[in-house]
Amino acid sequence: MNPASPTSTSSPTSTGRAPRRQRGAHRISFGVYALLGAMVFVSLFPLYWMFVVATTDSATAYSLPPRVVPGGNFFYLADLVFEIVPFVQALVNSVVVSTSIGVGQAVLCALAGFAFSKLHFRGRNTLFLVVVLTMTVPAQLSIIPQYLIMSKLNWVDTLQALIVPGLVSAFGIFWMRQHMVGTLDDELLHAARVDGATTWQIFWRIAFPLVRPAALVLGLFGFVYSWNDFLWPFIVLKSPENYTVQIAIKALQNSRDIDLGLAMSGSFLATLPLLVLFVFVGRRLVQGIMEGAFKG
Repeated sequence: MNPASPTSTSSPTSTGRAPRRQRGAHRISFGVYALLGAMVFVSLFPLYWMFVVATTDSATAYSLPPRVVPGGNFFYLADLVFEIVPFVQALVNSVVVSTSIGVGQAVLCALAGFAFSKLHFRGRNTLFLVVVLTMTVPAQLSIIPQYLIMSKLNWVDTLQALIVPGLVSAFGIFWMRQHMVGTLDDELLHAARVDGATTWQIFWRIAFPLVRPAALVLGLFGFVYSWNDFLWPFIVLKSPENYTVQIAIKALQNSRDIDLGLAMSGSFLATLPLLVLFVFVGRRLVQGIMEGAFKG
């Protein structure tokens, strides 16, 4: 009896389809990483070019082809920055103002969002609609009445004039309200109220810990926005000892001539705290944004 001849079976490995798919997957992966690398390069190159100008002089900003190698004048220009303006005090003022606004928005906007999402009172939806509509009004329209209010309170040329108006924002209230609608369970809050918890205890011990990632994201947004704000501090601040970093950078420029090397040195020094902040909280920032994106 002759043995049966072995039958050739086709398999993904023998036909080579699986390796082709794997190679295709590797090509797709490489293309995605190449695209991400290009986006990172485009995003970081302005910062790097700012550092290059900050280490050379103003002529570097106009040179063709552009210079991409840093020079050796950074510490010299940085010393000039600290001599011309009270830059250390400006950094301290910006830290105080930005931290106060960031913490204030994280807590107060969360409190307002809790009221609009979980408390029932007459006119709740109408008031929330008014809050949302205020986001359609350009911020420049509120400068004059806001300045008049600060003048009546004798807060002109003080840090209070920067902190108090920024403690709450319409966007922050909208952000926290929408996050609490999708995160907080009404049955959990009802059970806490049955156990005798007050409204403040429910917010502080139950609601706020659950939405803390979203509050952290909002606080960081408020911190960065306040740190980079120029128009309102430029209008309300008069004394050099009250300058924030953006106003201090403006003070580096002469009315007739602009030293770009000096200005870029001040800008780079003002950007360093934000870079350090992102290094420490960048991952939690992304986690908070992604957690809010998949709620609801």
